[in-house]
Amino acid sequence: MSARPPQALHGRVRDLLGAEHLAYTPVGGGCIAHAARVDGPDGPLAFLKWSPAGDPAAATYPAEEVGLAALAATGAVKVPRVLGILSVEGAAGLLLEWMPLTAPSDEAWRHFGGSLARLHAVRPEARPGWPDDNALGPLPQTNAPADGWGDFWWRRRLLPQIDLAGPRLGALTGRLHALAGRLPGLLDEAFEADGTSLLHGDLWSGNVHWTAGGDGPRAALIDPSTYYGHREVDLAMAALFGGFPAPFWRGYEEERPLRPGASRRRPAYQLYYLLAHVNLFGASYLGRTAEAVAALEAGS
Repeated sequence: MSARPPQALHGRVRDLLGAEHLAYTPVGGGCIAHAARVDGPDGPLAFLKWSPAGDPAAATYPAEEVGLAALAATGAVKVPRVLGILSVEGAAGLLLEWMPLTAPSDEAWRHFGGSLARLHAVRPEARPGWPDDNALGPLPQTNAPADGWGDFWWRRRLLPQIDLAGPRLGALTGRLHALAGRLPGLLDEAFEADGTSLLHGDLWSGNVHWTAGGDGPRAALIDPSTYYGHREVDLAMAALFGGFPAPFWRGYEEERPLRPGASRRRPAYQLYYLLAHVNLFGASYLGRTAEAVAALEAGS
């Protein structure tokens, strides 16, 4: 990944920040776009990520701006301020405020759990989905309404990933398709009891940025794949790939306890992210995908 954006993009960053002399320091943690801290003569000014025109990531930046604005509007969680969407010949980028990284404490994790529960408690008068399609990383995410939440989860989340994975799934394909008719019965009752929530949509540890707050470390959510759905989706992703520590879950449950049966529903939500990982990173995720399918089969 290049440390410095193309010259035309650099010119747009310079104009937005009102600074003539800028330096770029690579920032790790992502695998989809170039990323750098933008420094002026007196220190960090912003965070920039960019992609070549035509790269799938280049088309996601406007949707990311919309998602960050929606999360910020709830007042429940912290997100970086968008400084500009950049588009020049040959490249596109997203310029965000710079948030210095710090280490979280147990209390910071507990506070974040409560903040996420308050985000999920915001009850938008909306059907599952989102006004526009967006993306999960570089993968297209379709958000058109469907006939109920379980149907939405099958048609708009699982089925597109199954189709994209194609023959890589082997015998799992038939087992996955057999789940389609079971999902409304498994998922709809809890969704209707909880109501619709605004979701981050891709809540893994890499999208929780720990930065300094007025009274200690605070979590800022980045890289959203936002839409309206069931709050357990965010929590299912938070439990994958090592998961979040116990203070997070304690803080969430103190604010808004989960309904009975959440652990039985969780594999259905985790399947979306596991299938996406099969499509992004290959067959090494097939084992975990098969385990989630087996858990759903055993619970039926």
